[in-house]
Amino acid sequence: MRIRLAFADQDFTATLEDNPSARDLLSMLPLDLTIDDYSTNEKIAYLPRKLTEEGSRPFGNEAPGDLCYYAPWENLALFHGSYRWSRGLIRLGRLDAGPALLLVRGEYPLRVEILS
Repeated sequence: MRIRLAFADQDFTATLEDNPSARDLLSMLPLDLTIDDYSTNEKIAYLPRKLTEEGSRPFGNEAPGDLCYYAPWENLALFHGSYRWSRGLIRLGRLDAGPALLLVRGEYPLRVEILS
């Protein structure tokens, strides 16, 4: 399944993993959130409710362009720089065009919807 994300005149797609957390995110769409910079390697957006953590487990091959859910803070994490898996991080999918569009700094409205 693919989703569309849009903020700051940036429009991009992501392909979701086949896992319970990604399916739970799909059940919430469409969403209007706020996206902002966090640290030097990611943008985050807080969800209106928790996603299921069923089936979460450590994963490897972390890479810029990953779309994850960080369960302790109930937020989406969109990585534009290197990172390492940590407890509570669940990969939801990957950005189809890579992380370059995430380099726009600042806080913006974010629209997330199912790509039809």
